[in-house]
Amino acid sequence: MTEGPGVLLTLLAFGIVIGSLVFVHEYGHYWAGRLFGVKADAFSIGFGKELAGWTDSRGTRWKIGALPLGGYVQFAGDMGAASQPNPAFDSLPQAERDQMFQAKPLWQRAIIVAAGPITNFVIAILIFAGFFLAFGQPVTPSVVPAVQEGSAAQSYGLQPGDRILSVAGTRTDTFGAMAREVSIHPDEAVVIEVERAGQTLALNGTIGNRLERDRFGNDYKFGMLGVPWPKQIIREVPVWEAPIAATKQVGEVVRLMVTTLGQVISGRRSVKELGGPLKIAQVSGEQLSLGVYAFIGFIALISINLGFINLLPIPMLDGGHLLMYALEAVRRKPVEPQAVEWAYRTGFAVVIAFMLLVTFNDLSSFGLF
Repeated sequence: MTEGPGVLLTLLAFGIVIGSLVFVHEYGHYWAGRLFGVKADAFSIGFGKELAGWTDSRGTRWKIGALPLGGYVQFAGDMGAASQPNPAFDSLPQAERDQMFQAKPLWQRAIIVAAGPITNFVIAILIFAGFFLAFGQPVTPSVVPAVQEGSAAQSYGLQPGDRILSVAGTRTDTFGAMAREVSIHPDEAVVIEVERAGQTLALNGTIGNRLERDRFGNDYKFGMLGVPWPKQIIREVPVWEAPIAATKQVGEVVRLMVTTLGQVISGRRSVKELGGPLKIAQVSGEQLSLGVYAFIGFIALISINLGFINLLPIPMLDGGHLLMYALEAVRRKPVEPQAVEWAYRTGFAVVIAFMLLVTFNDLSSFGLF
């Protein structure tokens, strides 16, 4: 029998996750814009009809939209998602033009755009750093304590005492790192590099798989090697080192995202595993019901996802803007407005298609299809 957090708790958790992360993402843009003297006309959490809002002393309209699936900062002179310039720019007074986004040097515009995703990564770094300070860092060596009979580890020829140096070309200094790498390669033939009796060996084989169902009835497929977890070794992390360890942890999460996305694109992983807002809402409620630490850790992971997705070079996303700025830097002149418009129309179509796909996946996972 499965259990669930309930509709109200799910909605509350989803509102906290999406609302807070969209706010810090957009505030990153806003703060960088203020740093370079760009006026913000509007700061919105959500899209569509304004439900509530106020205007501050700088003339920025802070508001909450009816559709709570994103947000935006509209800078002075910015005419839309493609950041097309205001056609009346040249006729405006100089003081007013100086506050507009399009009047700023290319490097300042790039920083303003990149500040949103960077803020999401910073939030995750702060959360991970707090966890390391509170609970320490697992440093259990990636040494095989035993090999289960009939397991993938046995087919590889692994032996107790082997130190696993890498899995699929990725270095695995700790047992946890090894387990994470194995988990994303179910049923895949990969090379495992081990150190045995002072020698380095490359072992060939195929990672096994295991299907798990959590207490909420969600099914997950993981790679399995068949090596039991040894006794965990935890070390205390000094304050000065916590941000460094946390940054490495964020980098590891991003690397896993890149790997799994590549598996989806190459067909090695099903597109059905991609989830959207409905799935995030469901898992948000589940994680909150598991406790505050699980929920905060989930916020860190979603924050990394939000930063990573926004940096993809797809027009309409922050990464698409940065791609246009890179082209502008190479060409030493802006990309033609017609090309920008068509690029952003294409990007919009890609984003809508992706949202339809993940929403269909979400509804299918709920048994509606």
